[in-house]
Amino acid sequence: MTPTPQPNTAVEAPTVENVRDTLGIGWREPRLSWITRTTADGWRQGVYELELVNSAGKRLSSVARESDESVLVSWPFAALESRERVGVRVRVAARSADRAHPAWSAWSDVTWVETGLLDESDWTARFVSPDWDEDASKDNPCAVLRRPFALDGPVRTARLYATALGVYEAELNGARIGDQVLAPGWTAYDQRLRYQTYDVTELLHEGANEFTATLADGWYRGRLGWEGGRALYGERLALLAQLEIVMADGRVFAVATDADGTWQAAPGPTLRASLYDGETHDARIRPENWHGVRAEAFDMAVLAAPTGPPVRRTEELSPVAVTTSPSGKTVMDFGQNLVGRLRLTVDGAAGREIVLRHAEVLQDGELAVEPLRTAEATDRYILRGGAPETWEPRFTFHGFRYVEVTGWPGEFDPDAVRAAVIHSDMERVGFFESSDELVNRLHENAVWGMRGNFLDVPTDCPQRDERLGWTGDIQVFSPTACQLYDSAGFLGSWLVDLALEQRADGAAPSIVPKVTPFADLAAAGWSDAATVVPWTLYQRYGDKGVLAAQFASMRAWVDHVAELAGPDRLWNTGFQFGDWLDPSAPAGQPQAAKTPAEVVATAYFAHSASLVAQAAAVLGLEDEERQYSQLAADVRTAFQHEYVTSKGRIIGDAQTAYSLALQFALLPGAEQRRHAADRLAALVRNNGHRIGTGFLGTPLICDALAENGHLETAYRLLLERGCPSWLYPVTQGATTIWERWDSMRPDGTVNRDGMTSFNHYALGAVVDWLYRTVAGLDCAEPGYRRLRIAPRPGGGLTYAKAVLRTPYGPASVAWRINGDELVVEADVPPNTTASVDLLGAGSLPDVGAGHHAWTIPAPKVATARFTLDSWVSELRGDQRALEIFKDAMLRYWPEVAEHLETPEADAGMDLTLRQLGDLAPRGQELLAELEHRFLGYADDNA
Repeated sequence: MTPTPQPNTAVEAPTVENVRDTLGIGWREPRLSWITRTTADGWRQGVYELELVNSAGKRLSSVARESDESVLVSWPFAALESRERVGVRVRVAARSADRAHPAWSAWSDVTWVETGLLDESDWTARFVSPDWDEDASKDNPCAVLRRPFALDGPVRTARLYATALGVYEAELNGARIGDQVLAPGWTAYDQRLRYQTYDVTELLHEGANEFTATLADGWYRGRLGWEGGRALYGERLALLAQLEIVMADGRVFAVATDADGTWQAAPGPTLRASLYDGETHDARIRPENWHGVRAEAFDMAVLAAPTGPPVRRTEELSPVAVTTSPSGKTVMDFGQNLVGRLRLTVDGAAGREIVLRHAEVLQDGELAVEPLRTAEATDRYILRGGAPETWEPRFTFHGFRYVEVTGWPGEFDPDAVRAAVIHSDMERVGFFESSDELVNRLHENAVWGMRGNFLDVPTDCPQRDERLGWTGDIQVFSPTACQLYDSAGFLGSWLVDLALEQRADGAAPSIVPKVTPFADLAAAGWSDAATVVPWTLYQRYGDKGVLAAQFASMRAWVDHVAELAGPDRLWNTGFQFGDWLDPSAPAGQPQAAKTPAEVVATAYFAHSASLVAQAAAVLGLEDEERQYSQLAADVRTAFQHEYVTSKGRIIGDAQTAYSLALQFALLPGAEQRRHAADRLAALVRNNGHRIGTGFLGTPLICDALAENGHLETAYRLLLERGCPSWLYPVTQGATTIWERWDSMRPDGTVNRDGMTSFNHYALGAVVDWLYRTVAGLDCAEPGYRRLRIAPRPGGGLTYAKAVLRTPYGPASVAWRINGDELVVEADVPPNTTASVDLLGAGSLPDVGAGHHAWTIPAPKVATARFTLDSWVSELRGDQRALEIFKDAMLRYWPEVAEHLETPEADAGMDLTLRQLGDLAPRGQELLAELEHRFLGYADDNA
């Protein structure tokens, strides 16, 4: 007798590997995951059953196992063949003493899985290119390829397998195929070229049909990098398309690209399609003067199915304002710095040209195009005329908030324009909110920064003549990326290219894919993406597979650094980016940080060696674990002897130096760690709680402070609003993370350094700390199989909440201060447990799945003890201290006290109280009163 399904337990349809699009997968034995939803407290899975069905829904086989595994479970059925379509569903039962009669849940919905072309021999199509010569050193009109064919009956199913050297969009009978943008995306084309699989059954009909496709340069032949290189992968664009049609009577009909005389090509209406410069489209042009095609040689063995999400249009925004610039131009403001392009609907005379220029910010009311450098970021549409027409570029994208439009026929209509937001179509998984709206905006700025720069490759910025896969940026941001979106497939795919692009000596690139001479430069914190990103994916998703796939790459990189460092284990030679964009770095020298480059490099050497050792342990590689554990220990010892005093002072005496040493376990003694943490806190206080770190120190500093007795200093650093700080851009209206702490100067002018972006996610890496520490939702075991609930209220916040869709289901932690009480609530997903660490609550037991709540005394927040060496700007983070200061100033220096209320106050008060006293007419009296009153204030709040 079949047991009655549990009414309070349901299972979501299984997911396949790390993809949501399961048509055309490249795995013969894909791993499966599922999420259980139940109202039963403490629910743990005891057994699962997987069932396989064919395309008609007929059961093929099933497998039941006693196991609590539900994430990336091995495929239990026969390996799949090319083009095979099957369905899989799952049911589960909780742990029970009665193993013979489990109380099953209902079956989940069926997930349909269909493989693509898994073998090189599956391809009958060949790459074909238009049979005319083009000058690859400049933009060319986009070619249209076509193939008419006839069908003598109804169609049962049809699949298109396609890719290109370049980017492409395909149509059947005038209807666009699929919804992907800029396919096949950007990979190390000579070593891995992805193809796409489309279900085109509904686009075919009996009788005459026509397949067409348009080719554009994309990353393959378009210009890339600030050097302006073109045709970096090849000079000829080409299409590969294999349309396989199964007729209703079972016959198979194929239409495949080949130079057999059945395919034709002609220049189309898109006259220019440049990723950097924009697209020009003349709607009056119809393809004519058709030519033949020629075959293009290409290694078919490098074709691969996608393992990450495609790029899609994910949202549309309307203009929030339309203004006229001082020069008389019409400028649209979309209210958000975004990445994508415009779609417009317009009615005008044939031949009229509409010009759209894009920029991230305005300068004096006009588009600020200087930060774009040589990227024109300009689209042009030439009207066909005679009726309303709608157009959106297809083969470009821009980073922008503002668009200048000229040539619009008649009065401009903002309702006729929409901005299409474009990025890799990842699933949003993380949400954060707090009682501080500026912090909430900071979080959303990181979200938008990630959306704009996760466009098939994790780029540095999306607007200027760069847009490259800098490894340093994603190395520091990958933990935050995993908090915001499901990044497993996206980053896992990119890591494949990183490994492919590594040199034979193990040197990992600074840019992936490698498209500039500079890309081959191996540097600390950048090339360490080879170790850090795989380890991050393992920690956040519990995927041992990514470690197994990347382990050779990880160890090769560390072995390379070991060769560079030599027997003394100090990496102190060669160029380094260092703590890039330390705010104190001189103009034009972003690598000239306060923390010496050799300190950064050796610290990362130790860190990466340790990660390789840990990865080896996970994979059961005992010899490698011992080897790299010893190497990491040797590097730590060398670091301590060369760069650290016996008391814990570190050469450079800078915020990043201490953050690296504390977070990378480079200080062996408790006293050294305490001293280093105290010194770090002092540096932060002495800097007025303004940030003093660049790319590499920024993700670590709040953890280094909070985990070592200086939580309030970390909060003061987070909540500082003066420049440089995380919240300074927010106060200036930023809607994404800036590249520089001062991309926009306090006086409203754009930083003219020549390398200024307003959408550059790296410095937004602090958002990971918001989830783990401020809200207190952390991962205690890989993949969130075990959670850590450990909120750390502070900074005057009265509320914070984080929600995260983990591999086991939604988890959340929320806390609120109600008077003298702290109320904490948490949701723990089924099949997991959580440790609970609430300061002041003593030892608390672990909890299982379900909703939990605790009420404890609110933490007593220690008030900072201000001294005469405190910075004036530091007082702005403490209302009572600021009142004391203003009161004293009114009596001893009233004319300056009035200045404190003006917008220029911060700029004029960037000095210590003692320095201010030296300037005041009655300075010694002022200082004596301040010292006395601050001492009493500290005692009152001790």
